[in-house]
Amino acid sequence: MLAIIPARSGSKGLPNKNIKPLLGKPLINYAIEAALKCPQITDVLVSTDSEEIANVAREAGAWVPELRPDSLAGDKSSSLDVIIHTLNYLKEHYSKEYEAIVFLQPTSPLRESDDINAAINLYQEKEADSVISYTQEAHPIFWHKYINENGTISDLFEGKDLFNRQEYQQTYFPNGSIYVVKTKLILEERKFYTPKTYAYIMPKNKSVDIDDIDDFQYAEYLLKTKINP
Repeated sequence: MLAIIPARSGSKGLPNKNIKPLLGKPLINYAIEAALKCPQITDVLVSTDSEEIANVAREAGAWVPELRPDSLAGDKSSSLDVIIHTLNYLKEHYSKEYEAIVFLQPTSPLRESDDINAAINLYQEKEADSVISYTQEAHPIFWHKYINENGTISDLFEGKDLFNRQEYQQTYFPNGSIYVVKTKLILEERKFYTPKTYAYIMPKNKSVDIDDIDDFQYAEYLLKTKINP
């Protein structure tokens, strides 16, 4: 299996967040170190457009075979485009092909190697097309509302009694931490989800996705608590 860790240089919410020091080491190192501990992952690759990020990643033990082309360096570049480019590049330049990829966002530093291994094991046990990490939604989805341009509130779902949460089935959302996906699905159908996609459930305290300084400080707090309970 190939682990792909995407790390472009531009970040509007938190500049240079992928290599911002978190408890003494660059944020991206948490993803690299977790992937390197997974025995079923044969290659840990960082996809970046930045020589600075590439150097940090190499020092941490990751493989950075190229810098991303400019067409994949913008904030509108999709994860699928990055993965497809990487797979095609490795096949063309290194004659490497993989049955599955493990896509790991560097912005999830609370994710551990045990989580990645468990997601991979679930993928194999279920003979899945993909396994994607999810965490529990804090509130029933029927509590969600639209805020109109004039500031008034409209229902997202019509005809629902929105006050008794016990009546509603627990809902989940993708936490962006782990994607284990069959390579054929990505290359031939350009998607992550099929009827054979399974959820790997992660707890809230491992599901922090760093987008801004508040997220970063919360992750720092959780990591400190984990080290010094």
